[in-house]
Amino acid sequence: MSRGWNISEIFDEIRATIPDAPALIHGDVERTWNVMHQRSESLAAIMLASGVSEQSKVAQYLYNGPEYLESVLAAFSAGLAVVNTNYRYAADELVYLWDNADVEVVVFHGSFTERIEEIRDRVSDVKLWIRVDDDSTALPNWAIDYETIVSAPPVGPAHGPWGRSGDHLLLLYTGGTTGMPKGVMWRQDDLVGALDASNRRRLPESATPGAVAERLSGPGPRGLPGAPLMHGTGFFNAISTMMLGGSTTTLTGRRFDVNELLDTIEQRRINSISIVGDAFAKPMLAALDAEPKRWDLSSLRVIVSSGVMWARTTKEGLLRHNPRLIMVDTLGSSEAIGMASNVSTRESIGARGGTARFQLGPNTRVVDDAGNDVQRGSGQRGRVALRGRTPIGYYKDAEKSAATFQVIDGVRYSIPGDWAEVETDGTVVLLGRGSQCINTGGEKVYPEEVEEIIKTMPTVRDCAVVGVPDDRFGEAICAIVETDDGSKPELSQISHHVRQHLAGYKVPRHVVHVSSVGRAVNGKLDYRTLRTEALERIDGA
Repeated sequence: MSRGWNISEIFDEIRATIPDAPALIHGDVERTWNVMHQRSESLAAIMLASGVSEQSKVAQYLYNGPEYLESVLAAFSAGLAVVNTNYRYAADELVYLWDNADVEVVVFHGSFTERIEEIRDRVSDVKLWIRVDDDSTALPNWAIDYETIVSAPPVGPAHGPWGRSGDHLLLLYTGGTTGMPKGVMWRQDDLVGALDASNRRRLPESATPGAVAERLSGPGPRGLPGAPLMHGTGFFNAISTMMLGGSTTTLTGRRFDVNELLDTIEQRRINSISIVGDAFAKPMLAALDAEPKRWDLSSLRVIVSSGVMWARTTKEGLLRHNPRLIMVDTLGSSEAIGMASNVSTRESIGARGGTARFQLGPNTRVVDDAGNDVQRGSGQRGRVALRGRTPIGYYKDAEKSAATFQVIDGVRYSIPGDWAEVETDGTVVLLGRGSQCINTGGEKVYPEEVEEIIKTMPTVRDCAVVGVPDDRFGEAICAIVETDDGSKPELSQISHHVRQHLAGYKVPRHVVHVSSVGRAVNGKLDYRTLRTEALERIDGA
């Protein structure tokens, strides 16, 4: 085995050990480890035949489905790097992403054909377009058909002459909290180590032939990522489950349908799901309360939420329907996996405070701006810092890499920007991100991006965008608008304008009209004051 853990090599060992166990499930489609391997090898060979080189970038422009993980595995097998693509992006956002990532291969659902045709001349570095048929459009003459490729034997080698390595990358693009999307560079070896850290029986630190097979006693857990695979929450959950020889089940619906989720848990006897806070959990509870005898969820043991906190009352409600549940809040990000966690069970939930309280992981500390530890019970605020298995930086962005990945006392830490206080007992109370990033249903929205679009509207002189509490999505976007003539654009007008340029989750759900947004002489906005005013105006409406 090459230096470091490589995900395709791990999957090869699992396939050799449990070839007929399920690996990928999507509706009526069930693919074993052996079938997934055969299909991904054919896909890898086509990618290599297109003239790519070691670590060329492959973009997954896909909804959830078996093709997502098959194409990731194919890229890893060929020694290429993958680039997640938010399928909600508008044309300009896609061009920025694929240009920034130097993408050369795109695997896409047919539903996105029209959008790709709009921008193909702007992403000329792409050598190969592979269309996944979803009964939406005919195969364009500039693409090749996914199913035709994977149903045939490989046309050539499925592994590049450079081999496979733990140093090979996965690029996880995130909207982040500091501007345009940026690619978090994970070495596969580090990603494996980070994802494996919470397992009872861990893999050796160094890649060891036979170690993966040795810890398999048969098919592993049955997991279901509720979030899209294009996001780290869903993707990391799927890879983590499959590293244990488990299977990943994806929902067929392209919009969240709580009935489909609960039906699938029951029908496929799912053991664990990953969700994004109350955006998923509250609809689950409402459905279960409305029809308490409809679903048998006895197979479900673990619900993991990452990215958005979910309320204690929601957890208590879910426990009424399944008292054996283990519900886990994880504090992490694209840049840092496993910083801290909060585990709630029937026995423990009544003994804990709010869900923003975490126990730090063994490699985590809370530091002030000087890199000193925040003392317990001091009331001082600091940022959560993680050492050990972390990314190597942001792709093509040394300045932002240096700001996030810092050396403290000779040790390299990832410090994504989560602010916290440390209580006397060592419990960490999460305060949120120091920036103005809005987290709506697990999607990160950078205010200035939306502001700049709104300011292109006729009569709009200035604009500020803030996040306001939302019962389901955690936060909703509120536009605070200043106009030239005192007019008051309707929310529907603003929403329509934004939707023409940005993804749907970036569209405001509230609007507040002001005579001035109150910029200081240096051009900065007082977001805290603006948010307070927005809340008063919305609550008083």
